[in-house]
Amino acid sequence: MTLTATPVPVADPDAYSRAVARLRDARVALPTFAELAEPTRIPARIRERLADVDPDAADPLNLFRVHWWNDATRRGMAAVPEHVVLPESLTGVPSPIIVAFGNRFPMIRAHKVLAAYACLAPRLVAGEFDPTRQRAVWPSTGNYCRGGVAISRLMGCRGVAVLPQGMSEERFRWLDKWVVDPADIVRTPGTESNVWEIYEKCAELARDPQHVILNQFAEFGNHLGHVLCTGAALAAVFEHVRAAQPQLRLAAFTSATGSAGTIAAGDALKERFGAKIVAVEPVECPTLLENGFGEHNIQGIGDKHVPYIHNVMNTDVVTGVTDRATDQLAVLFAQKCGRAFLAKRGVPDAVIAALDGFGLSSICNVLAAVKTAKLLGLGARDALVTVATDGAEMYASEHWRILQRDFGGHFGNAEAEAVFARWMLGAGTDYALELTEAERRRMFNLGYFTWVEQRGVPVEEFTRRREQSFWTGLRESLPRWDAAIEEFNRRTGARDAM
Repeated sequence: MTLTATPVPVADPDAYSRAVARLRDARVALPTFAELAEPTRIPARIRERLADVDPDAADPLNLFRVHWWNDATRRGMAAVPEHVVLPESLTGVPSPIIVAFGNRFPMIRAHKVLAAYACLAPRLVAGEFDPTRQRAVWPSTGNYCRGGVAISRLMGCRGVAVLPQGMSEERFRWLDKWVVDPADIVRTPGTESNVWEIYEKCAELARDPQHVILNQFAEFGNHLGHVLCTGAALAAVFEHVRAAQPQLRLAAFTSATGSAGTIAAGDALKERFGAKIVAVEPVECPTLLENGFGEHNIQGIGDKHVPYIHNVMNTDVVTGVTDRATDQLAVLFAQKCGRAFLAKRGVPDAVIAALDGFGLSSICNVLAAVKTAKLLGLGARDALVTVATDGAEMYASEHWRILQRDFGGHFGNAEAEAVFARWMLGAGTDYALELTEAERRRMFNLGYFTWVEQRGVPVEEFTRRREQSFWTGLRESLPRWDAAIEEFNRRTGARDAM
């Protein structure tokens, strides 16, 4: 990608000057997007210093770990982004399913910290956010607001987390430790699918000019960060796997829609490999599939609307996954007897150990890959790639609740066999749709009601997103942002002092 880096205009010179002073005093340097996409570009002296930094500490150096290339310790760098290739003994399909691990990211053990950086950094270096006078508000159903709070701390400002009160206990325990003030955790009604309530709270907060809403569902930084960084990481993973199996082709990329950040990586993978882009949503809330509604427990993927940054017209397949499957498979993967059952089936020990990296939405992405392989009739030479957005450590309380609700507190070999047969081997082509142009238009038009009627986006701005030239044109911002980051670092002097 070769683009001209025309300057980013500074919206508010006073806010810009205060931001420079704040980060200079705190000795905070910012990585460029090019460095996060290809971390070997990060200067050796910075990478050497990182070896002594706790990846879970509120240390500004951890900004240079906001990428897919951290190793299992999260202290060093891996030669290839860490991943696992799921075999037929686990998935029931001959197609290899390649899963990149999101829990290698720093501070929150989830890749949403990348989205948070991609949304705040461009505003900071353009004088659109004053860390000395404003608070960054992070609307989310879980991981994004944690990533936002972490990035805010590292950049010397206050972050406000807005999320449904029904999310997992682990999320709230993490937030309690990281926020500056308990009031910076705003609980909205409902659970995973109650995004409208989050928007309403943010509209209320936005009436105070001290609050800047960084809405992941509408911030193009979220889209661009994943096109560049996640797209590059997944391409590297696939090329690594293909080096040992030259006959492989990348048939599809599956991603739960969520804020539609991660799925943007599919644009890059389609351009490079011709992979189909598969959007995934809960059967209990089939918004794209059926213009539907409902509630579910696949925490981290959101629904009941079409995100503004979802390139719907480039999506090829939509598939639904039930939260009963993700709930019960999460218990299977976590229980000793469940893992023993998988071992008897011939699942390799290394793959079983890797299941620690699968949270609820991670399992959802894998099941979507299984369903896609069946829908498209894929074989052993057709690889699918997806991401494990976060790990099982975020859901211990959910595992306990599901164990009591669905299994009366007892989970043995019979339960393991039944769960595996029903949800993994039994995953079918129901709630799966290959998209025609008419279907894409229907899904695109559904977004009108959220963004034009409810949120006041001009209809001309809304409709221009139909064209692929709009989305590829956005990428011109990336080198401009990097040039602005380099200039900002020059003014703070923090990077040269490292």
